[in-house]
Amino acid sequence: MEQADEGRAARGARAVAENVWGPAADGPLSDADRERVARRDEAVRAVVEQGLLGPGTPVAGLLDVAGIREAAAELRAAFEAVLPAGTPVLHAFAVKAGPLVPVLRLLRESGIGAEVASPGELALARAAGVPPERTVLDSPAKTPAELREALALGIAVNADNPQELARIDGLVRSAPTRSPLGIRVNPQVGGGAIGALSTATATSKFGVALRDEGAREWLLRAYTERPWLTRLHAHVGSQGIPLSLMARGVGEVYALAEEINRRVGRRQVEALDIGGGLPVNFGSDASTPTYAEYARLLAETVPGLVDGRYGLVTEFGRSLLAKHGVVVARVEYTKSAGGRAVAVTHAGVQVATRTVYAPGAWPVRIAVYDAKGRPKEGPRVVQDVAGPACFAGDLLAEGRRLPVLEPGDVVAVPDAGAYGFAHHYAYNALPRVGVYGYVSDGGRGGGVRFAVVREAQTVRDIVTESGGAHVGALTAL
Repeated sequence: MEQADEGRAARGARAVAENVWGPAADGPLSDADRERVARRDEAVRAVVEQGLLGPGTPVAGLLDVAGIREAAAELRAAFEAVLPAGTPVLHAFAVKAGPLVPVLRLLRESGIGAEVASPGELALARAAGVPPERTVLDSPAKTPAELREALALGIAVNADNPQELARIDGLVRSAPTRSPLGIRVNPQVGGGAIGALSTATATSKFGVALRDEGAREWLLRAYTERPWLTRLHAHVGSQGIPLSLMARGVGEVYALAEEINRRVGRRQVEALDIGGGLPVNFGSDASTPTYAEYARLLAETVPGLVDGRYGLVTEFGRSLLAKHGVVVARVEYTKSAGGRAVAVTHAGVQVATRTVYAPGAWPVRIAVYDAKGRPKEGPRVVQDVAGPACFAGDLLAEGRRLPVLEPGDVVAVPDAGAYGFAHHYAYNALPRVGVYGYVSDGGRGGGVRFAVVREAQTVRDIVTESGGAHVGALTAL
């Protein structure tokens, strides 16, 4: 029975890898990948030795500062390699992937701006010092106040629909703005392996549906009547989207820009916002695909995009952070149920919400360390790795062949730098975990230094957040 379960789990994992991550999921590790893994192992040991993970603080998030800097440099270099010198380029980090002020500041210092989709995200970007001219506002539900603030600051705005464009018309008439303005279009080129993250389907809620009847002519007229519309924006989706589909979407928006400029008789559309969405390989430590591969594909399939006539804006998120974060948690108890070993840890739905509720689309890898934070070896057995929440589905992994877990061991979830501990799910009033950035020499004897990115939430914080100041509000009615 155990072998049959293990075989089903392995086949399922392979199928998910092919469908979501791509056939390169188990590709070879580069030197940079090996160095990143060495830094991670060193950081796990150090977080235990320095007491940041222990009985009183049984779960934490770690961010590899060097890895984030390297990812930002790789992004910039990839597009510099295919663009003529001097082409205006803004790489704007999708703040939703990592809404932590110190992270945004680190990226700002690494040459990356911010793409924001709410007043909260804009406030985070401003707190990090991201200047308005390096900020882009995208959202399908911008309020008049949000639009007014963005236009007053000079933040770039992509209008999502005709009604929003009419709202912007009134604001532009009432007060001049230096904001670059454009319209988001849905190229309707299809979806990827994860429907919820596919934003270029026929019925996607985002943007003006380019292939709907009358839409293209409406867009041509909108630009003809508004000389201040100088950008076009499209975003095909993120995880589960193949590079070829991303490139098709970019090709559609490029062709529309060319058509608009021919219609108006000048280069009115000056810049194309091609979104982000580079998928991440969650199946191994290999960093695939790469920014360089995507940039080369764009140069091959949409050569006019990279000939210097258009400025570019990108909005990558997950791919900048995912490989450079890890969630670490202590094993509290181990048990057996139905012949299956179960390890109960302190990492579950509060830090891996998508994995718990959609494990087929979002499986995670599990790395096992002993109680001193050292990689654990030894016989492997099929085990479940469970979280602390009070429902049966709170599982990080099911039926995985791992070194035997024991109380006090450390379970690590790699590739958690994006959409992980930055997005808390407060089931059972579980606290937000503390997040720490680290600098490590990769095991060469120099040690590891940590810095607080976000303090762990306290029980008092939870009570305050949950209306503790208004304890008698309902009984007084």
